[in-house]
Amino acid sequence: MKYELYYWPEIQGRGEYVRLALEEAGAAYVDVARGPRGTAAMMKMMDAHEGTPPFAPRLVIGQTANILLYLGARHALAPKTEAGKLWVHQLQLTIADLVLEVHDTHHPLGPSLYYEDARPAAKKRTAEFWSERVPKYLGYFEQLLAGNGGTYVTGRRLTYVDLSLFQIVAGLRYAFPRRMKAFEADIPGLVGLHDRVAARPNIKAYLASERRIAFNEQGIFRRYKELDI
Repeated sequence: MKYELYYWPEIQGRGEYVRLALEEAGAAYVDVARGPRGTAAMMKMMDAHEGTPPFAPRLVIGQTANILLYLGARHALAPKTEAGKLWVHQLQLTIADLVLEVHDTHHPLGPSLYYEDARPAAKKRTAEFWSERVPKYLGYFEQLLAGNGGTYVTGRRLTYVDLSLFQIVAGLRYAFPRRMKAFEADIPGLVGLHDRVAARPNIKAYLASERRIAFNEQGIFRRYKELDI
């Protein structure tokens, strides 16, 4: 049975972390909203499960980290022990915090305002993001990599967290090319991790395919020149 992924069709967004896991696993899936009448199908699904989701015949799972917790255990993208699964899940939740802070660089006053309505605040938020938050988050994962041998975050075996960190590096390179170029000297381990993930056969094929939505200014990682100084 194919997985059905319901996410906005024009952007990578938080759905991209799930796509990367499915692609690496070689799992059959349908990106529902990108098909004919797909957005309507997605909205119908959202409206149909406002309460407790059904247990059969389908399992409906929401939230990126929760979905990855499920997929990781079933597609060898997480440790086998319960402690290991929870540790990787914890790391993914930390990545979720970072993703929110990336979003807030261009929407510092809330998601209901356009970027153009919050430019001064966005500049201030971005400056703090790069001086305080990026070193904290990426420095933490850099230390984890070094402490576990430097190949993948948990050691020699890839997990969905490594796929998500690939997306973080790729997204920051797109949104802040100048800032990221200067910062990469401080995170050689994460840069190497990005390159190893990009070279994995399934991921390499995915990145070269039409299934990979291009970064754009509707998603989480957005390029605004005035913020990349």
